[in-house]
Amino acid sequence: MTDNHVSGMEASAVSVLKRAVELDQSGRFQDSLVCYQEGIQLLIDVLKALKDESKRGHYREKIKGYMDRAEQIKAHVNQMKEDGKYHEQIKIPEDATGFSYEALFKPYISSALSEVWVEDPYIRHTHQLYNFLRFCEMLLKLCSKVKRIHLLTSQDEQADKTQQSSALSELRDSLGGQGVTLDVQYSSTIHDREIRLDNGWIIKIGRGLDYFKKPQGRFSIGYCDYDLRRCQETSVDIFHTKHTKTL
Repeated sequence: MTDNHVSGMEASAVSVLKRAVELDQSGRFQDSLVCYQEGIQLLIDVLKALKDESKRGHYREKIKGYMDRAEQIKAHVNQMKEDGKYHEQIKIPEDATGFSYEALFKPYISSALSEVWVEDPYIRHTHQLYNFLRFCEMLLKLCSKVKRIHLLTSQDEQADKTQQSSALSELRDSLGGQGVTLDVQYSSTIHDREIRLDNGWIIKIGRGLDYFKKPQGRFSIGYCDYDLRRCQETSVDIFHTKHTKTL
């Protein structure tokens, strides 16, 4: 391994761990754990490539410090979950980027996740249906064990009613081909927006899944990659419960 490669890994580790500390200090513990784990692994890779014993000792000490903090956070999060007091809030600023569904939900999606409930009154118009499609794609990408997705939304009584039904029917068939069941129900009184995972996490987004701004054009940055798509200001509240209710 070249010195340049080692320096590159070191720079990546510093960047990721700096972000971990920032998230830690702002109370976004689950997010910070993901970054600590990634940063620690990068430091371990750097350590393996080093031959200078004094530098190796320095990195061992750094790794131990970050691992100890990660364990403290994990214990703190587990205790709050046991006590039913886990709550954190993420503020998405106006025009912010970097808040794709994958970036937002990844810290809360465990490998054992198998069932998801989505309550969102606005999965009706074309861009909202695409949002839900992207959300489903994210679940398939991050967790191969997802077997059932429930959607509770409102039915569009206007011109888009047929499109909504047709799009969700097509998505149901497509998910079925992936071994995933999509259960769609409609409610004329639904108002709240909430996403529940069967591992106990509950994510409430003020704007639901529709928190992205319309791109400037079909060939503008952010049209395909939602991490580069500008957002509308909203709040995301995350809770944890031992008993995930069903729709």
